[in-house]
Amino acid sequence: MSTQPKVFKNAKLVLPDDVLDGSLQIDEAGLIAGVASPTETDGHDCDGDYLLPGLVELHTDHLETHYAPRPKVRWNPVSAVQAHDAQIACAGITTVFDALRVGMDEDADLRYPDMRTLADAIETGQQEHRLRADHFIHLRCEVSAPDVLEAFKVFEDDDSIRLISLMDHTPGQRQFVSLDAYKIYYQGKKGFSDEQMEEFIRRRQERASGLAPENRQKLSEIAQARGIAIASHDDATQDHVDEAIELKTKIAEFPTTVEAAKASHAAGMAVLMGAPNVVRGGSHSGNVSAKELAEAGVLDVLSSDYVPVSLLQASFQLAEETESISLPQAVAMVTSTPANAIGLSDRGALSPGLRADLIQVKMVGNIPIVRGVWREGRRVA
Repeated sequence: MSTQPKVFKNAKLVLPDDVLDGSLQIDEAGLIAGVASPTETDGHDCDGDYLLPGLVELHTDHLETHYAPRPKVRWNPVSAVQAHDAQIACAGITTVFDALRVGMDEDADLRYPDMRTLADAIETGQQEHRLRADHFIHLRCEVSAPDVLEAFKVFEDDDSIRLISLMDHTPGQRQFVSLDAYKIYYQGKKGFSDEQMEEFIRRRQERASGLAPENRQKLSEIAQARGIAIASHDDATQDHVDEAIELKTKIAEFPTTVEAAKASHAAGMAVLMGAPNVVRGGSHSGNVSAKELAEAGVLDVLSSDYVPVSLLQASFQLAEETESISLPQAVAMVTSTPANAIGLSDRGALSPGLRADLIQVKMVGNIPIVRGVWREGRRVA
């Protein structure tokens, strides 16, 4: 992608280790050419706003709501991807890993052919230059589901798959160690009686014991053979972390305890937590808070999860509320660290030679507002 040379002037540049009043130069190839002190020159005037690297999102569950806005309703998949992409880009996200489910509950509204349809729509949008952000695919693999290997097979020749997460939402462990929390969640969602809920839990636990260990191993072997990064999901114990280490896991998504987060971080995994957790002040399911992990020095990456605008807000909020975390450090959690964790070393920082994926941000009170988005030097929002 080619672009004319540009200068972004009168900006607060959020650099890897400092915030500098100055200007940023972009070359003809859409790469950052250099950083300079304030100069009087032609170019885009940032009006004293922050200039940040474009945000890098590794796990968003946001696309499905555009494709299936109501039960049994299916929107045009390309249109759904475009609507999702517009919201992503306007939230300051220039690189996004769209999370698609493989391995479904028997009563799920969406099935794996729907996921293939969405993947095709993402790839079509990329090829036809319809999309503002750079899109990759993250497969959320429910290892306790009977159809997870069958569903994964429809993606076996797809080079857009760059990340898989190995998930297990069986009641009584990981995210749902507390059966009381599990009952509140699913009885509210499905309207079960107490007797129906008990039977539902029994069936889920029985199914998982027979399927999850083998599926977890097989999926990790496939991913390693294809060079796909692996993320663990909802680890709660040292045993979970040891299993993740054995499977060569790179990212620890949403650990539910301080113990698991510390062990994952010590093992060299990038510990990822939800930005909504930061903004809301805690986990919606009652597990460990992201801020607690940040204060302990074991939070590496934030994900917008189900609220795209939370990613930028959480980074500024962490820097404001956590004494040990500077703004450059908080911004790294949503830019360079996730980019490097997934092997995208060409983006994520305001450094010469990297892609000019940029966002202009104005603070209004304590809420950051995205005023402009550029991808490889070309304005997209």
